[in-house]
Amino acid sequence: MLEKSCNDFIEELSSKSPVPGGGGASAYVGALGMALGSMVGNLTIGKKKYKDVEEDIIELLNKSEVIIGQLKALVQKDAEVFYPLSQAYGLPTATEEEKNYKESVLQEALIEASRIPLEIAKNCLEAILLHEEYAKKGTRIAISDVGVGVAFCKAALQGAKLNVLINTKIMKDQELKNKIENELFEIERVGLAKADQIYQEVEKLLS
Repeated sequence: MLEKSCNDFIEELSSKSPVPGGGGASAYVGALGMALGSMVGNLTIGKKKYKDVEEDIIELLNKSEVIIGQLKALVQKDAEVFYPLSQAYGLPTATEEEKNYKESVLQEALIEASRIPLEIAKNCLEAILLHEEYAKKGTRIAISDVGVGVAFCKAALQGAKLNVLINTKIMKDQELKNKIENELFEIERVGLAKADQIYQEVEKLLS
């Protein structure tokens, strides 16, 4: 998916094609948010004023690179798991046998279609936590980019949440549904509170 140009990705996203969709777009936005944090880190390295935190920043950059790579991969994975789900929705239901088969295929496809956006949410939470360090240790001349980055990661987390819930909503396996949703809600609870805190701290530094 990300081998396409930005224009191609946006055009496909706005078309009636089932992929890319909200999950892939959320992963993409999360990667962009983390990339903004990395930019702040790279602008900090080599500056005398921040020499005492340079090693910390280098470590942050390494962690950020991993998250960016994972979110980029999840853009593609989201498309891969959603396609079979979209096909399942279109299966015939003329007979009882067809109805049972469709339900079986649908329920199986829902598992991966829920798991991937949950992974997106997890990575967005990690990205948000790294932004907290960039806000504390990064160069002040680019502090606004920490705020933009964490806002992107928050939006991506919220987008991923909705893509989990639209799938778990029709999941018949209640135990699995509860497990996925409980993990998701905890990620959301921690992530949104932390993102808001970081954003507000950045705003204070700019006022």
